[in-house]
Amino acid sequence: MSHAQPARLSRRRRLVAVCTTGALALGALALSTTAQADNGPQLHRVTRPTAPASAQPTLTLPKKKVGQFSTTAAAAPLRYDPDGDGYPDELYRGNSRHYFNSLATKNVDLGASSSGVLYKDVITPGDLDGQAGPEILALTGSGQLSLFNASSFPNGGPLWTGTGWYVYNKIVATDDITGDGKADIVARTPDGQLYLYEGTGNASAPFKGKALIGPGWNQYDQLTSPGDMNGDGVSDLIARDTKGNLYFYAGTGKASGPYAGRVAIGSGWNAYNQLISIGDGDVFARTVNGDLYYYKPNGVGGFAPKLKSGTDWNVELFANSGSNPQFGKKELYGLSTGGTLYWYYTNNNGTLAARQQVSDAGGWKGYTTFGFANSLNDEGYADLLFREGTNLYNLELAGNSPIATGWGGYNIYLGPGDLNGDGKGDLLARDTKGNLYLYRGQGTGTALTGRLLVGPGWNAYNAIVGGGDLTGDGRADIVARGTDGTLWLYKGTGISTRPFQSKVKIGPGWNRYNKLASPGDMDGDGRADLVGVDGNGNLYSYSSTGTGSFKTAVKQGPGWNGYSRLF
Repeated sequence: MSHAQPARLSRRRRLVAVCTTGALALGALALSTTAQADNGPQLHRVTRPTAPASAQPTLTLPKKKVGQFSTTAAAAPLRYDPDGDGYPDELYRGNSRHYFNSLATKNVDLGASSSGVLYKDVITPGDLDGQAGPEILALTGSGQLSLFNASSFPNGGPLWTGTGWYVYNKIVATDDITGDGKADIVARTPDGQLYLYEGTGNASAPFKGKALIGPGWNQYDQLTSPGDMNGDGVSDLIARDTKGNLYFYAGTGKASGPYAGRVAIGSGWNAYNQLISIGDGDVFARTVNGDLYYYKPNGVGGFAPKLKSGTDWNVELFANSGSNPQFGKKELYGLSTGGTLYWYYTNNNGTLAARQQVSDAGGWKGYTTFGFANSLNDEGYADLLFREGTNLYNLELAGNSPIATGWGGYNIYLGPGDLNGDGKGDLLARDTKGNLYLYRGQGTGTALTGRLLVGPGWNAYNAIVGGGDLTGDGRADIVARGTDGTLWLYKGTGISTRPFQSKVKIGPGWNRYNKLASPGDMDGDGRADLVGVDGNGNLYSYSSTGTGSFKTAVKQGPGWNGYSRLF
């Protein structure tokens, strides 16, 4: 991994509507107008909608200080205790983009990142620099991993930054698992290779080079390290497969083989959409409705009976959560038949928040050439795209320059996420002949790299949809519906010249829906989901299983036939 300081990004707070026929064509959106050259498009801006405020979560835990569990060896230092009271704490991010410390008695608002970056994942690894106080690792969508002192996160300068970490779909804090007294991490690739990064205790170069632990770890959809579960003073690992079976991997304290063979803990753990570790052997497990359960280790590699410890924990991101982080889209737009644009935010519990109107009534009447792409830069907002003639505009950016030209021949375009494995969001576009092309993003949202042919024959589909990872490997996928109603999965490969594996049949009957879309992750498990509107105007959601299929449809409600498009 190379080392570099991250570039600062300007925070985007506005949507930009583009027209070429005067201020009134999309004038219902106009709150301000920017001067432009005579031959440039006219721009109109509206304030970007904000995520609905979520209820402040509650947490009640038994008091258990460091060292009170381990019985046969000295306990590891607490992984994250920013207030220094001797009790482990949790770092999380709410829907407002603010980060919070959940302490023993209260939640402390740390604010949002002033740089505009929305971190794809945050990890609390313990002490990585050999100084007093915990640190935080923060990962961007483009693969920059930065080390912060906990007291300066999220708005202070990093102690260290490394690049190229997009090659991993999961990074796990493990405490010291090699016996040298320094905190380590492990990282997993989409293909299931697990690597050890030993800590150095030096903030300017916190990790040694990677060392392979072994293959096969892609069978798990949750991977996290609770700390020491069996009382030997070495942190352990737990892993859950897609069937809900949970396994225990005992730490050995040896760099050459840091984990012993797996031992089954039990089944039924797919009742939770997240497993979260805070160290000292403890695990939190969150249900889809936001209830949080506390599991105390039993001293032999398992857990004591669960204890309900909190409610309203449908937060956007936990530090040290077990799933692959979902980045770049948790939203849905609806364009009404009358031309009014509405915005929905996902609640992380399988539902959508109440809609917010983002244009005046009829402001978009007559315009249909929209796309809604997973974030094209590190700010994490999904990008609303609009084609005017042959030009493609990113409506999330100030300025009147198109991000691409020559797009007049495309009848479908979408942005399912990173398709070539470089950590940057990409676009797909289908022309009238049925050829599908890949346009690689540059990580800025302002430009695209020249197109690559994915293949012909895509005019066999009347819908192509993607909003992130559907299969649980961290790579972006898409689904495509044939004219006979059969839905097909195209699993992402992360390779530019062959971005998808051969199609796999999901099932028939999807022609019951006149609109299909993906809002990203609706239920907080880190996987993208689907929604569809039937002929009666009922909206149904489909939660991904992580295996390339979907759970049973859930009816969200009626009235969705008032939209001409969902995206």
